[in-house]
Amino acid sequence: MMNEKIKSALLYICCCLEEYDLLWALTGSTNFNIQGINIDINDIDVQTDENSAYKFEKIFKKHIVKPVVFSSTDKIRSHFGVFEINDVKVEVMGDIQKRLPNGEWEKKKELKDIIDFTIFEGYKVPVLNLVYEEKAYRILGRVEKADMIKNFLSSREKAE
Repeated sequence: MMNEKIKSALLYICCCLEEYDLLWALTGSTNFNIQGINIDINDIDVQTDENSAYKFEKIFKKHIVKPVVFSSTDKIRSHFGVFEINDVKVEVMGDIQKRLPNGEWEKKKELKDIIDFTIFEGYKVPVLNLVYEEKAYRILGRVEKADMIKNFLSSREKAE
């Protein structure tokens, strides 16, 4: 479920980004929720390209918790930053890459090719395609979330 704090923070982000030329999309639980999956949301995750991650940082400079820098873990790397908007944690990931099972890093995705749009409270919001999200969660070993997305997509197909 989306609580009022998350909703308010998301609307603020949408409103602020409307006037900028940024390549961005919601990912994670906020994305799933506004596309119809009943899931609790604890934060807002935004995926961008490298350039847009740093533009996002400039736009939301008064909300910076952790500046955008190139960051890497054993499973994922990106230009990563953390913001706090309306007491909601917002994570931004630019040019995200996941480590494949063979140990190599996947090629950077052309973000514009995996973005869909949905209307939320009057805003045209970019969201990552759920088919892509399901595959991404499998690569990260997050099978439970991947299965949840797959089941949602299957039930949506049957309803159509």
